[in-house]
Amino acid sequence: MTAPSEAAGPAARAASLRDAGPAEAAAVLRRLELTIRRRLDGLLQGNHLGLIPGPGSEPGESRDYHPGDDVRRMDWAVTARTTVPHVRQTIADRELETWAVVDLSPSLDFGTARCEKRDLAVAAVAAMAHLTGKGGNRFGAVVTTGETLHRFPAQAGRVHSTALLRKLVAMPRSEKGRRGDLAATLEALQRPPRRRGFAVVVSDFLGDQDWERPMRALAVRHDVLAVEVLDPVELGLPAVGLLTLVDPESGKLLEVQTGKKQLREDYAAAASEQRAEIAASLRRAGASHLQLRTDRDWLVDMVRFVVARRRGASGGALR
Repeated sequence: MTAPSEAAGPAARAASLRDAGPAEAAAVLRRLELTIRRRLDGLLQGNHLGLIPGPGSEPGESRDYHPGDDVRRMDWAVTARTTVPHVRQTIADRELETWAVVDLSPSLDFGTARCEKRDLAVAAVAAMAHLTGKGGNRFGAVVTTGETLHRFPAQAGRVHSTALLRKLVAMPRSEKGRRGDLAATLEALQRPPRRRGFAVVVSDFLGDQDWERPMRALAVRHDVLAVEVLDPVELGLPAVGLLTLVDPESGKLLEVQTGKKQLREDYAAAASEQRAEIAASLRRAGASHLQLRTDRDWLVDMVRFVVARRRGASGGALR
């Protein structure tokens, strides 16, 4: 296997996970870890406040309310006394337990750009493990492949997170025609009940949106980040003539003539509506939303997200 060049970016390096053997996959994961460290280190300085893990649980001082602040953090006593809206800041927990809910169902075995969505999901989990794995924090995962559910206990340390990522890469792909059950996976994370922590849900969120209720229940006790992985063809069809499409989770085939402008416009409109519905469901569930694409530098998108979270926690509005 030829190693992707540095200029190709981290998404291209993730693409080599598709057909890699154990030794090659380990080498790719090491390069991915180095890339993540080089580009993400420096974002996590001090405690967790305002960063990926969210605001923490210990009450702190009050400050003026700014558009974009969580209304659940309103300090009504200070607001009534000063007649100016205030929110109560919180102190980040000293020890964090992070759980990744990873969807590796057949719909993620797809990619037309620099990598498959499955590879991007693994890369996102690797970045989250790095961002939250310092200072004795624990990291665990619940993974669904559409056929089986895998649970990896939360433990601290780089050795544990590296071993978890290797198991994630080596996980066999499900047969075509098997649909994943994200809702059941989210419910499995809540059994048994866990201390307040951080949950990262990595999926393309395609199919039925029956995951909204269990995600809302998860967000009652935990800070939840939804990482949506996308491929550009899921947003718009290229004009390449007759194209055979396959639904990996149902096995259905469909031939479409992409040379028709009206068909491409209808597809783009339907895709936009679908993504808007997913975003609305995530907002209703109380989850933060990070979108990563196989045709973009996903680390840049992640850095922008972390910076926006820091700005929001320090008083600026999220955009």
